[in-house]
Amino acid sequence: MTPSGAASMCTSADEGVIKFVAEHRSARLDPRRHGELAAQLAGWRQVMMLCGVVGQDPARYGGAGFGNLSARIGAPSSGLGRRAMLISGTQTGGNAGVQLDDFCAVERYDVRANRVVSSGLVLPSSEAMTHGAIYDLGPHIRAVLHAHAPTIWRRAAALAIPTTRPEVPYGTQEMALEVTRLSRESALAERQILAMAGHEDGIIAFGRSLDEAGRVLMSHLARSLEPRT
Repeated sequence: MTPSGAASMCTSADEGVIKFVAEHRSARLDPRRHGELAAQLAGWRQVMMLCGVVGQDPARYGGAGFGNLSARIGAPSSGLGRRAMLISGTQTGGNAGVQLDDFCAVERYDVRANRVVSSGLVLPSSEAMTHGAIYDLGPHIRAVLHAHAPTIWRRAAALAIPTTRPEVPYGTQEMALEVTRLSRESALAERQILAMAGHEDGIIAFGRSLDEAGRVLMSHLARSLEPRT
């Protein structure tokens, strides 16, 4: 991590690698502003970890950490590309527990320029651009959960979950644009969940709050575990 300025853009296909230009300022986040929301995110992350959809497992994805989550910190009226969020830091998926220092504040993102502006002691999740694209779907969206849920992913069609094209890789401009396409061509707004066909086990749920996004994710996880008839 560089103390300030732009981090190098990575192009590796490995899990959790940042693929956008990160203009990041290394600074401790203010607990008075972000502490309460970080605690709520940490609570939902713990639930996701207990369900096995966030974490790190030597037998999965080459041992890399997986899963991330975010919540809006700006006003609902913020413009496109400026819907600030508190998001889990890159490469923190394997942490047993997290606190404020494990989150990053994304202040701006530009899909066309492939650029994210952020601050914190960690760089933003590699999926920060995708989270931004989801927040840009509507000012009412306040939370995004990115899970790695094999049972949901494998049954996405049966569960009528909008699905990205398989050739679109995670964490890219193309994935952010794919979210926009799905919002036009599918029932994404109503379903509040999508599957990432080109990102093994990748599922994203969103909602007006962390609790709502969590209910969407957990209800689909329960449905994906129902016996097939």
